[in-house]
Amino acid sequence: MAIDSMLIAELSDPFCLTAGEADTLLDGHPWHRFAILGDSVAEGLTDPVDGYHPLAFPDRVRVELARHRPGLAHRNLGVRNLRAAEVLATQLGPALAFRPDLALVICGANDAMRPGYEARADAVDATLAALIRPLQAAGARVVTVSLFVMPAYPSMPAWLGPAFSRRMSMLGRRTTALAETLGTIHVDLATHPAIGTGDALTGADGLHGNGRSHAIAAAEMIRRLSREIQGA
Repeated sequence: MAIDSMLIAELSDPFCLTAGEADTLLDGHPWHRFAILGDSVAEGLTDPVDGYHPLAFPDRVRVELARHRPGLAHRNLGVRNLRAAEVLATQLGPALAFRPDLALVICGANDAMRPGYEARADAVDATLAALIRPLQAAGARVVTVSLFVMPAYPSMPAWLGPAFSRRMSMLGRRTTALAETLGTIHVDLATHPAIGTGDALTGADGLHGNGRSHAIAAAEMIRRLSREIQGA
């Protein structure tokens, strides 16, 4: 059975791609080498949801890009639990060696989720910039993401503190501001309208996005890439 025939819920979800939309949006894209850097979101940690595509959004985007570029080379360097400095130390070198012309950078959440992020926020921003600038200098268009921020995370351990959502919102705002400064292709999900629908976007751990949230994120990134392709 073709996978599209299994996406009953996704194809009727107002925040997701319609049938054939990705093909239209990415037609003629210029990218040949796609690198993914970051933490668990980049790695693709998610829980499946019936009726939605099984791939996490970074790999879903990679598949859609490859439809128009069958020889697309890709490398996903994402590793769960890493803070931004660890991503910089372990992934930037391999990413540059891969010579991407498109790079997705997703990290900072493991810094922001912990108490005391407010005092470390400038350092996290500087680390993100130290990841992004060399990729840009090497010729890659860099995509950054401000992740979905839930109003509350009731499943999170008490030690993370009651201000967990506020810290994640702060990371989202700062990532968006940094993206504007550095000129990245930015996907802002932090205040996406899907958050207010009452439908679950998190998986069993109460933190990482489920299949629906990844489908929405893929749609937003593909739409944003389309605007880049069109020069908008």
